[in-house]
Amino acid sequence: MYSLHKITVSVLFIFLFSSASGIDPFFTAAGAAEAGTSFSCVMGPGFWSSFHNQALLPFRTSASLGFNYQNRFNISELGTRSAGLVVPAGKAGLGAIYSNFGYKDFMRHSAGLACGLKLSEKISGGIQADFFYEKTAGEYHERRSLSFEAGLLIIPSEKIRIGFHIFNPIPNSLRKNYLPSSIRAGAGIWLSKALFACAEAEMSTGGNLNLKTGFEYEPSKFIKLRGGFCSENNSFSFGVGYEMKFVQLDIGFATHDRLGVTSSASLIFQIK
Repeated sequence: MYSLHKITVSVLFIFLFSSASGIDPFFTAAGAAEAGTSFSCVMGPGFWSSFHNQALLPFRTSASLGFNYQNRFNISELGTRSAGLVVPAGKAGLGAIYSNFGYKDFMRHSAGLACGLKLSEKISGGIQADFFYEKTAGEYHERRSLSFEAGLLIIPSEKIRIGFHIFNPIPNSLRKNYLPSSIRAGAGIWLSKALFACAEAEMSTGGNLNLKTGFEYEPSKFIKLRGGFCSENNSFSFGVGYEMKFVQLDIGFATHDRLGVTSSASLIFQIK
């Protein structure tokens, strides 16, 4: 017999998967800084943004290692644990990411290897190979999938950045197991030396157009304040970051109009 808690978690899984791409754990949800801006980060600077658009990888000037935990609606069974590594290589940037979502009766692992390259002074591109492994309770309930994602970054001026990203462009008719697809496009601008504002649009399989906006404000050298809004589920977000010499700590929160608050925490280390 299922306990009331397991039944509640199962119902939430069904609800989440039938709604939005932003909550679907197939999509990279890593990054508390990105969560603070409603994940309007396809063009934005940041460690985890490099895995939302691999074209950002070449702009990481030092090797970095990051860890992230996202707790959906204060339910541990809906948590996502992620780790990422970025290594600069001249005009290129290399990255690796791993995520684990779920609990013992429903677990999904994902891993990716990425590379980004500066194609010119104002254009860069990137690609990432993805592997997904899903396991549910019972026998023979294992699924494995391979796919890829790619991104493009255009910098028309010093203050403006435009990003594009596509995830899993392979039709599901060619697959044994279902895997959603998405396309994202967004632009960001430095309104001042301390304020970066951005907006992004996203379309995903079976979903409606999702609009996201966000900002990051740096009142001092070590502190960053963030906020954002996502049209999907009328979600507001906010967050704060503290950056020391070699360590960056970020915390982000996002609301849901029916299910409550999702919290995220990230710790990023620069490797000298």
